[in-house]
Amino acid sequence: MDIKKIQDIIKTTPRDYQKAIFNTAKDNNTLVVLPTGTGKTLIALMLSVHRKMLFPSSKILFLAPTRPLIEQHLQYFKQNLPELFAEMTLFTGSINSEKRQKFWQTSEIIFSTPQCIANDLENHLYNLNDVSLLIIDEAHRCLKNYDYTKVVKFYKEHSKSQRILGLTASPGHEIEKVRQIAAHLNIDEIEIRTRESEDVKPYLKERDFKKIEIPFPPEFMEIQSLLKKLFDSKVSLLKEKGYIIPPINKITLLKLQNRLSSQISSGNFAAMHGVSLCAQAIKISHAIELLETQTLSGLNEYFKSLQEQAKQKKSRAVQTIIKSPEFSIVQTLLSKLIEKNIEHPKLDALAKIIDEEFANIENPKIIIFAQFRETVLSIIKKLSQNPKIKAKIFIGQAKKTISGLSQKEQKQIIDEFREGKINVLACTSIGEEGLDIPEVNSVIFYEPIPSAIRKIQRAGRTARLKPGKLIILLTKGTKDEIHHYASHAREKKMYKIIENLKEEIRNKSNLNKYLNK
Repeated sequence: MDIKKIQDIIKTTPRDYQKAIFNTAKDNNTLVVLPTGTGKTLIALMLSVHRKMLFPSSKILFLAPTRPLIEQHLQYFKQNLPELFAEMTLFTGSINSEKRQKFWQTSEIIFSTPQCIANDLENHLYNLNDVSLLIIDEAHRCLKNYDYTKVVKFYKEHSKSQRILGLTASPGHEIEKVRQIAAHLNIDEIEIRTRESEDVKPYLKERDFKKIEIPFPPEFMEIQSLLKKLFDSKVSLLKEKGYIIPPINKITLLKLQNRLSSQISSGNFAAMHGVSLCAQAIKISHAIELLETQTLSGLNEYFKSLQEQAKQKKSRAVQTIIKSPEFSIVQTLLSKLIEKNIEHPKLDALAKIIDEEFANIENPKIIIFAQFRETVLSIIKKLSQNPKIKAKIFIGQAKKTISGLSQKEQKQIIDEFREGKINVLACTSIGEEGLDIPEVNSVIFYEPIPSAIRKIQRAGRTARLKPGKLIILLTKGTKDEIHHYASHAREKKMYKIIENLKEEIRNKSNLNKYLNK
């Protein structure tokens, strides 16, 4: 089918690389790896038109992990397709199952979260026999027992005219996981582009990168030393018992904790003690991370939560930490710093960077990413001292300690950001994935993150339609440095893995063993 026929239907002009990827995807189940903001949804739109023209009575199923994201895709399709091209329907859990069953019969392009469709299929409300195209957005989530894999399994078993399109900015750096994604989606081809690809580069603007190194304050070092001493004492006991060998970090400790937990039975005191030691080490490690990379106020709040848990006798591990002499000294030292209004120097560095942005750019839009909600709140408090800055937090829904934002509130904040009523967004990870956040002048990482997927998604928020900046704050001599170099290495490894996997996936037998993982 001539691509010109498709262009005559859609209300937008595809770029050359989008046409090339479409030509692959129309004949093969394809995993598309494209930087954020380079038009993955247009490829999905073109392929949807192609499949509807090829199989007029068929359905298209478009899945995305969150309701705001799937609503965004529905809106894009409505804006770029003729009104009468197809009956488009949004499926959500708020529509009762009987109505969803009826809507399925009359709908031609269905937009939904995977949870909703997986539940309906398990309850036999409808089947996927007539679905000629399954689109999986944020395809890096198509692993293990996530609902994506359930829907895909139904699709592969029942659809009469199958075609699968997976979309992601990054499938990750672990070869086993990328193989699993390829196996679950029956991938025939991988189409990958980076910002530096010859056919993508002309469409993107220059992105200036700055790494701002911040000295770790001497007055923090005594607290750091005491916490590390406490951490090392717990790890030494785990080593003595033969439970763990280096490298020792939060991930290896969590894995050990899970393994020991499965061994707990009546009278197995060794496993119980091991689990408690793991819990203590993990909590102390978290305190060190807050001290080194976040804020003192965040660390103080964390200590208060530990004291409350100990008071309520919720955890023996927490009670042991609270009773230790090192913890008592740390608390005293921390209290003295807070009384003097001393904070992590990152906050002052961040405020200075944003002041400069406002001085040099007319009506700037800035996104700040931080790992923890407490940090985001501290950032907003600091920035509110500048009358030019209209900042808001952008976080997920409610957690135990901090009230969150409903999906309606999240949408309102993005609209206000787009309209210029807000000029700075301070986000947790919710701002990374998929949401239609407007083009920004600068993206600032309050801390580096070790995940290649999350780094790529964060950085993709700028330098699409106009030049932009990526600024990473890094506290010297701390976990920040480890995480920064880890994400850089993992990103390079990811592209190498995908290139090698392109040949491997052509021999499907090599991937079949991953389907049950």
